[in-house]
Amino acid sequence: MNAPLRRVAISVLVLFTLLIVNINYIQVVRSEELREDTRNTRVLAEEYSRERGSIIVAGEPIALSTETDDRLKYLRQYPDGGLWAAVTGFYSVVYGARGMERAENDILTGRDDRLLVRRISDLFTGRDPSGGDVVLTLDPAVQQAAMAGLEGKIGAVVALDPSTGAVLGLASTPTYDPNALSSHDLDAVRETADQLENADPDPRTNQATQQRYAPGSIFKVIVSAAALENGYTPETVVPAPQTLTLPGTRTELENFNGSACSASGEQPLIDALTISCNTAFAQLGIDLGEDAVRQMAEAFGMTGEEFDVPLPVVGSTTGDIENDAELGVASIGQQSVQMTPLQAAMIAAAVANDGRLMKPHLVDQLLAPDLTVIDETDPEEFSRPISEEVAGQLTEMMTSVVANGSGRAARISGVQVAGKTGTAENSGPDHNWFIGFAPADEPRIAVAVFIRNGGGTGGDVSAPIAREVIQAYLDGQGG
Repeated sequence: MNAPLRRVAISVLVLFTLLIVNINYIQVVRSEELREDTRNTRVLAEEYSRERGSIIVAGEPIALSTETDDRLKYLRQYPDGGLWAAVTGFYSVVYGARGMERAENDILTGRDDRLLVRRISDLFTGRDPSGGDVVLTLDPAVQQAAMAGLEGKIGAVVALDPSTGAVLGLASTPTYDPNALSSHDLDAVRETADQLENADPDPRTNQATQQRYAPGSIFKVIVSAAALENGYTPETVVPAPQTLTLPGTRTELENFNGSACSASGEQPLIDALTISCNTAFAQLGIDLGEDAVRQMAEAFGMTGEEFDVPLPVVGSTTGDIENDAELGVASIGQQSVQMTPLQAAMIAAAVANDGRLMKPHLVDQLLAPDLTVIDETDPEEFSRPISEEVAGQLTEMMTSVVANGSGRAARISGVQVAGKTGTAENSGPDHNWFIGFAPADEPRIAVAVFIRNGGGTGGDVSAPIAREVIQAYLDGQGG
């Protein structure tokens, strides 16, 4: 073979080798990635040819598939879509899946390994393959009360069963209609998506789990916990001046509206929390030290790390604290402290549950297509940030907030409510918070309410919503 032919032969051999390597790379290494790519029309056609499982709350589907006469056999539909959109997300031909539709996609499509026997059986029997159902922990009355309270506002409500971590309510506003994104009219779907994307904020963004904000005075519960764990009691007298000069600066930190917390410039810790005295908690945080405050915040889950419920939840954090002046501001929930509404509910739930923080979870059961239970969520401890004694002391203090202080709007006749208000400064109107639980002596529900740029206080904006959510749940449970 002469030299030119040899070079051609080698070139062809190299090309065939590269082709074989590329084919194997695509079929073996990238197969999963390409199979799950929302632009893969063959996968879409296959998925829409089988009945996707339902997402169920209290025995009723909040997401289900119905047969059609068009090219795609099944259409995803969402009864009361706007009520549950923060949880269900959507399942779209164009934009793929979001929310629980994405988090539990393998079960809903029937691809989960726990449904392998069912898939094999389908092959032999000729039965049409279908997905499994996802049963959620949500309470319809809680969700309806939460969404009613949030109407016309940007914000979130999260309600938890403190003893198990079950999510009883998860609401986010503004909301949207997932049906418009699940349509088989692709032009209409894209038009809807453009409108949502241009909204401020995008309603598809879950305010409860995917956004974090300065928590303001609800962070004082964490500082109180750190103090109680370090030998303080609710009756310990702490400095509470009318203004506090932050260490190393000429900056004067004031109380709300420049008010004085006490005539003497000092007061018991329980009174400082009851009226939410800024100067008392800024000085208390400085006296405790950054390590004590940060370690307590992390014990409650504020580590900055994302987790899932199974919806992904961004991490809450105390942020960077460079000096005592910043520590003082952080101790009243400002500076770089950032928290999600779900994290806020977890703080209330831990206090309510004698200091044990249970991992929040949305899924109660996973069902096979024949409705047999293939998995069930067992309550799991997330952390134990405080002792039972400290939890009892915090309950006493938070009960005083609602009975005598800034949280009066959360009071319920015949029910003792424990809570804490929060008003957080930012570049716009103040954010408004409330966290709490009830009944205080035998807690059954813990709640966090967040209103973005509400402009008022946590006591007058968020606390009334919490009251309605708690009342709705207790009424449904027999009072």
